[in-house]
Amino acid sequence: MASQAVVRHATEQDVPTILQLINELAAYEKASHEVLATPETLLATLSFPSNPQKGYANTFLIIDPDGHCAGMALYFNNYSTWRASPGIYLEDLFIRPNYRKRGYGKRLLGELARETLAIGGKRLEWSVLKWNKPSLDFYESLGAVRMEEWVGMRVERDGLEKMSELGKGI
Repeated sequence: MASQAVVRHATEQDVPTILQLINELAAYEKASHEVLATPETLLATLSFPSNPQKGYANTFLIIDPDGHCAGMALYFNNYSTWRASPGIYLEDLFIRPNYRKRGYGKRLLGELARETLAIGGKRLEWSVLKWNKPSLDFYESLGAVRMEEWVGMRVERDGLEKMSELGKGI
C-alpha cells in the first residue's frame, strides 16, 4: 500500500475503469444517454504505454493509497499556429465524488502541466460547462482564465456527413 496517491498512464487493462469513469462523468453532467464509448472503441482509439503511437488520446489515472482508482484526466495534443507550438487539450477531468477535496484534481492538473512543458507546449486548455460553477471556481482558483471571447463549435453525426460533401467538385 502506497502512502500517497499515484498518477500513472492507463494501460489496456484499465479500459473497463476508464469506461466506468466516463459513464460516471456523463451521469454527473446529466448526459448518460450520449455515451457511445465501448471497451472496443476505447481500445481502438486510446493510446497506451505499450504502443504510444497508436490511438489519439492518453489517460492519466490517479490511484488512491489503497489501490482504488479515484479519477482520470483524458487528454490529447493540439497545436497553436500563432505560437507555433504544441499543447494539450484536456477532454475530461473527473474525480469520483467520494475522492474530492483531497487534492487529486490538482495533482492531475499538475501532471498535465508537466506533460505540456515536457513536449515544449505553451498552453493547456479545456472546456467547462457553463452551469458547472464548482469546477469553474476550482479552475479559476488555480489560475485558469475563462476564454469568454471564444465560442465552441461542433459538427457531429449527420452534420459531419453533410459537411464531408462540401467542396466536392470545386
